Amino acid sequence: MTAVNREDMLELTRRMTPKRNCFSRIAGAYFDEEGFVDGTFNRHFLKLSAKDIETNLRLAKTVPFSETNKNLIYHPFSRDDEKAGHTWQILMGLKDCELKNDALLELFYEFIGEKYITDKPFAVRILYGSYDIPIKAKDKESLWESEEVYKFIICTFCSLLDDYEAGPPDCGFLFPAFIDRSADIHGVMVYQADEKHPHEELVRDILLSASR
Repeated sequence: MTAVNREDMLELTRRMTPKRNCFSRIAGAYFDEEGFVDGTFNRHFLKLSAKDIETNLRLAKTVPFSETNKNLIYHPFSRDDEKAGHTWQILMGLKDCELKNDALLELFYEFIGEKYITDKPFAVRILYGSYDIPIKAKDKESLWESEEVYKFIICTFCSLLDDYEAGPPDCGFLFPAFIDRSADIHGVMVYQADEKHPHEELVRDILLSASR
């Protein structure tokens, strides 16, 4: 199994602060306890209030900042997973359109509502970001030149508190995976807040081997 490198994840989280923000768009949906969508949103990230920016950065950062190879695990996609009509194709589309395709988002929300298992209302938040990866010298110091722009989405699943306020993420994922400081479109990094009682359906039914 491919290991998640802690230093790679910390490198990403350093770009998830108000001053060094790497996100440009946020979209999401609110679901009732039966999985039906109560409402959706899709906005330019920097047009949020300062409070909402900080809140959403904190939620998103939970995924890469979690304990690697315990709460955050790499899962590869098989060739079958990457065929037309599967979730991988939706994720690639959401990344490539930078979350600007509402029809594709609604398709993903519908699928989540059918497969995600919970007895509570919950929220799904998806953030699109890009990171101009600086080249590192042999001494690991950055040279500030770039060979790749890492374009990615982070998705969190949070139980809803009062007034549609999201609690801490119960699970989530980072796509494409960030391996050896580079994008790996053939893998996804999945976060589980409780690794002993994970939302197994996120991997089994939503991300991998799932087709429409």
